[in-house]
Amino acid sequence: MSRSVLSTIRTPADVRALRPGQVGRLAAEIRAFLVDQVSRTGGHLGPNLGVVELTIAMHRVFESPRDTLVFDTGHQSYVHKLLTGRGDFSALRRREGLSGYPSRAESAHDVVENSHASTALSWADGIAKANELRGLADRHVVAVIGDGALTGGMAWEALNNIAASEDRRLVVVVNDNGRSYAPTIGGLAHHLDSLRTTQSYENVLSWGKRTLRRSGPPGRVAYDALHGLKKGIKDVVAPQGMFEDLGLKYIGPVDGHDEPAVERALSRAQAFGGPVIVHVITEKGRGYTPAEQDVADRFHAVGRIHPETGLPVAPSRFGWTGVFADEIVRIGRRRPDVVAITAAMLQPVGLAPFAEEFPDRVFDVGIAEQHAATSAAGMAFGGLHPVVAVYATFLNRAFDQVLMDVALHRAGVTFVLDRAGLTGDDGASHNGMWDMAMLAIVPGLRLAAPRDEPTLRAALREAVDVDDAPTVVRYPKSALVDPIPALEDVDGVDVLARAGADGARSVLVVGVGAMVPCALEVGALLAAHGLRVTVVDPRWVLPVPAALTKLVGEHDHAVTIEDGLVQGGIGAHVAQRALEQGVTTHVQAFGIPQEFLPHASRDQLVGSLRLTPEDVARDVLTALEGR
Repeated sequence: MSRSVLSTIRTPADVRALRPGQVGRLAAEIRAFLVDQVSRTGGHLGPNLGVVELTIAMHRVFESPRDTLVFDTGHQSYVHKLLTGRGDFSALRRREGLSGYPSRAESAHDVVENSHASTALSWADGIAKANELRGLADRHVVAVIGDGALTGGMAWEALNNIAASEDRRLVVVVNDNGRSYAPTIGGLAHHLDSLRTTQSYENVLSWGKRTLRRSGPPGRVAYDALHGLKKGIKDVVAPQGMFEDLGLKYIGPVDGHDEPAVERALSRAQAFGGPVIVHVITEKGRGYTPAEQDVADRFHAVGRIHPETGLPVAPSRFGWTGVFADEIVRIGRRRPDVVAITAAMLQPVGLAPFAEEFPDRVFDVGIAEQHAATSAAGMAFGGLHPVVAVYATFLNRAFDQVLMDVALHRAGVTFVLDRAGLTGDDGASHNGMWDMAMLAIVPGLRLAAPRDEPTLRAALREAVDVDDAPTVVRYPKSALVDPIPALEDVDGVDVLARAGADGARSVLVVGVGAMVPCALEVGALLAAHGLRVTVVDPRWVLPVPAALTKLVGEHDHAVTIEDGLVQGGIGAHVAQRALEQGVTTHVQAFGIPQEFLPHASRDQLVGSLRLTPEDVARDVLTALEGR
C-alpha cells in the first residue's frame, strides 16, 4: 500500500515540493482526516472542509513564515496547522492540545490569535507597513477573510487604508462561501452574489478573442471591437467595480476547489507587487455529504459526532439558549414593539424561532456589533424595544456604542449575552468573562445574572419592561441546572439557604448567576465548620441592590462568587457600595483573575482558578482565621 501524501508533510516546503498529481490526493486525505478527527473531539468542521484547496495553494505559492499568512477569524486554520507540521489532533481544543485557532505558542507560522471577526485586514495592513519601513520588500502578507467577516465595518476601514498603499505586497483572499455562521446578508452579499453567479472576466474575454478570430482578419475594427468587449464585460459580466473603485486590483472569481486555478490566481497576485483582491468561491463543508446537505449550518462548529451520519454522539439538552429562544417568542406575542437584532448568529443565539414567527421583526446586521448597538438605540427612539442577542465576548466590540449611544441617551435596549463566563474550549478570545466588569461602569445600566430557567424567563420579562435605560441578561454555555427555589425574597434579593446555629460567626455567601450552585455548596461546607451561613442570589446584580448591602452589614463576613473578572467585578462593587454606606463587614470576592486563559474545559478552568466549592470554602476559612 502506497504511503499517504499527508504523512509526508512536515513543513510548507514539503507542500511546495509535491508533484501536481499528488496535490489532489493530499486534499482528499486532509478531508478524510478532518472528518475522522474532528468527529472525535468536536470543533469547526465545515469551515475547514471548505478551504482545503485554498490553503494548499497558499502554501505552494507563498513561503510561510517568511511570508505572513493571517486568517480571519482563525477557525478555518486546521488545514494550515496540518501543512505546518501539526498533525496530532487527538486533543484538539483540549488542555495542552492544539488550539482551535492560530496559536503563536504552537508555531512560528501562526500570527494572529484573536478570533474575533473582521480584524485580519487591519493586521495585514500593519504587517505590510512594517515590512515596507524595514526594507523587507520581497515579503508578502496574505490575509484570508470570509464574505461573512467582510460585513464588519473594521474590515472596510482596513480596505480603505490598504487601497492607499500602491506598492505594498499585500494579498487579500476573499473566501466567499455565502455564509458566516449563517447566510451572509446585506449589500455586500448581493454584490458578491452577482460576481459568483457570472462567468469570469477571463473566460468571457477568451470567448471574445475566439469570436473575433473567426470573424475575419485583424485590424482596427477588430481592435476597437475587442476593446469595447473588454469594457462591456468588465462592467456587466464581472462587476468588481466596488473593489477597483477603491484602487484595488481584483482577480476572480476563482473556483476555490480547483487547486491549480487558485495557484494561478495567487501567483498573479504575488507578481503584481501591490494590494490585490483574490476572490475565491468555496463551499462550506465540501466533500462531507452530511455537511453539504445541511441547510442550517450545523457543521460550522460541532461537538462529538458520528462521522458516517454527522449526528451528535450525545444529543444536546434543552439549555440556556433554548430557554431564551422560547421565552423571547412568548414575549414577542404579547409585545408587538419588541424586535430582535443579531450579528450574523441567528441560529447560535436562539433567535431562529422568533424569526420564523416574526420575520419582519428580526434584523441580522452581519458581523457588526457596533452597528447593532447604535441601530438599536435608534429603534428605541422610534418607539420599539430592541433585544440585541450576541455572545458575551462579542459585546466587547461595541462598548463605546453601549456607553455613548444607548446609555447616554437612556435608550430602552436589552442586551442578551449568551456564553457568558467561562466557555473554555475556544480559548482566550471566546471566554465571556469581561462583560460584568466592563458594563459595571456604564451609568444607569442594569444587569441580571439568572441562576436557572425560571429566573432567566423572569429576567427577560423584567428587562424588556425597562424603557429608560439599557438592560443586560447574561447566561453561561454550561448545561441548565435544576430549578433552585428561593426560601424568601428580601426586597428583590433571593435567600436560597440558611444554615448553622444562632450565635456563631455569620457569613453571607453571594452567588452570581452560574456560580449559585457553587455558592450553595460553599454555604454547606462553611456551616459544617460551625458557621452561621446565609446564601443569597441578587439576580439583578447591577447596580448593587440596596437590600444586598443591608444583608452584608448584618453578617460578620461576606463572600461573593462570580464567573467574571474579580477586579472591578460584582464583588468589588458590593464592597465599594458597603463602604459608601458605612458597612464595616469585610467582603471577600472570588472570580476570574485579570489574565487571558488557555483553552481547556470549563471544569478544568474552574479548578485551576480555585473556584471549586472546596477551594472557596477553604480560602474563606483561612481568611476568617486571620480576622
